[in-house]
Parts: sequence; structure tokens; C-alpha cells
Amino acid sequence: MKLNPFDPSKINVRRGGGGGGGMPGGKLGCGGIVVVLIGVFVFGMDPAQMLGTVEQMQGAGQQQQSDPANPNASVADVCGDSQYATEACNALASLDQTWQARFTEEGLGDRFVKPTLELYTGGTRTACGAGSASMGPFYCPGDQTIYIDTSFYDTLERQLGAGGDFARYYVIAHEYGHHIQTITGISGQIRSAQQSDPRNANRYQVLMELQADCYAGVWAGLNRNAIEPGDFEEGMTAASSIGDDALTGGRVSEENFTHGTSQQRMEALRLGLTTGDDRRCDEIVQVR
Repeated sequence: MKLNPFDPSKINVRRGGGGGGGMPGGKLGCGGIVVVLIGVFVFGMDPAQMLGTVEQMQGAGQQQQSDPANPNASVADVCGDSQYATEACNALASLDQTWQARFTEEGLGDRFVKPTLELYTGGTRTACGAGSASMGPFYCPGDQTIYIDTSFYDTLERQLGAGGDFARYYVIAHEYGHHIQTITGISGQIRSAQQSDPRNANRYQVLMELQADCYAGVWAGLNRNAIEPGDFEEGMTAASSIGDDALTGGRVSEENFTHGTSQQRMEALRLGLTTGDDRRCDEIVQVR
């Protein structure tokens, strides 16, 4: 996917690090489910227990202050650290522009707020608790920040078989989708539904993840002129690779899923990409 170079003056990016490890108490991203895979096949943990723990931690939200390493680093310096960092910043710039325009078209321009992207190494502190590279990319609603340790992209390609720039763009676009859910109030409605109907908490969580996948597709669909041959296939491979059923090898029952099956994730991404209409994504959660 050919994205325009980012303008350092128009994106919110910082370098992070130096925080403690552990599981963040905020919105766990599409990379977070990798912990389940590691727990099952490396540490021998029960996958159902792991998924349950992930779900509980997603709603915890300890309040801590950000403690970024090298806070005086310029946006250009942070985004120039590596190819992955530059890609992430280019994607963030495109996502900001696309979603701001979409909000304006819908008469909601005053509600749009750009998120911050923190590129960190190892661990970091967030408004949702301690973040760790082992969790993969995640979004924290407490500080409206997307957190990425770009080493995750190597894991995505080498361990999960999902390589290519579009696969990496899909990851950040998914986390950006959680930001959209936060500023529109959808995530708050989902959390309320989970609290009032705890037996179906995982089902609500899956719907929110699938909507974020769909939002990622909408961004790509609205930037179709930048899509290159093979991008669609890369996106479908990534979505399939991080489905709950794929990551747990069928050892976890569907009622314990938190992100959706491979098929569901592919369908959600495809819906957004082919329609380019976020209103179709809203039909997934049906809470508006």
C-alpha cells in the first residue's frame, strides 16, 4: 500500500519505554491474543483460563501516568527509527486524515480527536496500567493512545505467517478503530452491556473487535487508490492468522473467544474494505 509520507507537524507520536512489563488493563489489541498462543504452547496454560484472564484485564484500567523514554525526541526522530516506525507514522497520518474527513462528512467534526501513537521497546506505562511487548499492539482509552512495540511485526510474519506492509497497516488501523469506538461512545456502551449482562461479556467483546476490524477495512477502502496488488490477500491472511480459533488450535470453545474466529475477522475486514462505509460497521455491534 503506497501511503504518502507523514507530516511531523500533523501527527501525535512519541517514543516510549522504561515502564514495567505485564498485562495492560486497557483495550487489548489484535496482537494481545498472541499471549494466549504463548501461554498454551510455551507455558502449558489452559487456553480457556488465559482467554478469561485477558478479558478480565481488559476492563481493569489502573490509572498510571505515562513515563515515555526520551520524551524530547522529535516526531521525525521517532518515526525514523526503523522502516516499521516510518510505516506506522505514515499509516497514522493517513488514518487521521481519513477519519477526520469522515467525521466532518457526518456532521461530527467537533467530536473528532486525533489519538497519540507511542512506539516503545520492551515495556511502557500507560493510563491503563503497565504495557508489555508480549501483549502486541493495544489501545488505551484512558489516554487515547495506540501502543506498539514494532518487534511484534516480526512475530506476525515469522510465527503467524502474516507478512507484508498491508498486514502491518491493518494492525494499526484496527487499533485506531478502537479509538473511533472510544470517541463515539460505542466502547462505553459495550462496557455497560458487559456489566449488565456478564454471561455474554465475551460475545460483546467479540462484536467490538469485529467492528474495529471493519473500521480498518473502511480506512483501506476509502484509500483504494493507494492499494497495490497483493494487499487484499495480505490483509485476509493477517485477519485469518489472529482469529481466536486459529491461535488456539480449536482447543477453546467459542463462548470463550474474545476477538472472533478467523472467518469472522476476515468477513469484517472485507465488509469495511469493499463498502468504505463505517455505517455498515456500526451494524455489527447494533448498539447505536
